[in-house]
Amino acid sequence: MAEEFVPRQSELSRTYREGDLIVEIDIYEDDEGGWLLEIIDEDDNSTLWEDAFESEEEALDEALDALSEEGIETFVGPVQETDESG
Repeated sequence: MAEEFVPRQSELSRTYREGDLIVEIDIYEDDEGGWLLEIIDEDDNSTLWEDAFESEEEALDEALDALSEEGIETFVGPVQETDESG
């Protein structure tokens, strides 16, 4: 019987604050040697990147870039459905 994979959380995971808003940057390994990135707000709403990163540092850089460029508000609250066809 194969052992169940238990992901290891990166030491680069951290809390990110902008004004009164706070999110958690969660970086953890997948079962294929890559690193997954998830940003979680105070109400446990989550934004998860679909593709794994080659390193923990790449995942952290992506999170910080996204928070800086898109603003923390983008990652707080329920997922908003957008119509990209128009």
